[in-house]
Amino acid sequence: MDLKDLKKTWEMLDQGKQLDENQIRGMLEKRTDNLLDRIDRNIKIGFVVLFVLILVFALDDFIVSPLLLENVKGDFVVPGWLLFLGVFSNALIFTTFIYFVIKYYRVKQSCKMTCDLKETLIKIIDTLKIYQRLFYLALVTLLFAMASGLVTGLYKGFEASAEHQGVLFSEISPDKILMFSLLGLLILLITVGGFFLVLRWGFKKLYGNYIDKLKLNLRELMEIEE
Repeated sequence: MDLKDLKKTWEMLDQGKQLDENQIRGMLEKRTDNLLDRIDRNIKIGFVVLFVLILVFALDDFIVSPLLLENVKGDFVVPGWLLFLGVFSNALIFTTFIYFVIKYYRVKQSCKMTCDLKETLIKIIDTLKIYQRLFYLALVTLLFAMASGLVTGLYKGFEASAEHQGVLFSEISPDKILMFSLLGLLILLITVGGFFLVLRWGFKKLYGNYIDKLKLNLRELMEIEE
């Protein structure tokens, strides 16, 4: 039951009739169960989203990037640290999500047997908050890897293009280098910034909003216990 449903039920009661503590606690427990059911559903959605992301990154690493490198003149070799960073960021995202799923279901299972409503809410909220921190850590790592790869690609592409025209990179005028740098920065901000906003919106949609709702349930529960 959402808060608006609780208010609607409250308004339908007779003016002289009041809800006792057990009735309110029961409503909060039912609302909490509904929220956890939605989180369970969103975890399944998260698995699909994670699979698609990993598939996209794998296609980029093993198909798209090699095809693009074939068109680059000269002996261009992808730096080892860049490959490591890309693999590390993808692995971090995957392990972070798996860790969250395992911890979440362990807490949920244990609370079905031993926890009261208050303890369940506290443990679930703590689990979601830990995952939120880990998610943003993994997201920053991923964006750093994307930015590094994009900057390296733009630089090598510009250098190869200049050499193809018979111009040494050291002979290019500072104005052209500045213009190229600003263009690269703009592309970087649009690409990485857009990716960050999409993933941040997706996280809030799947889990972030439920943290606030569970906190609201916990506050209401603590109010009736005082």
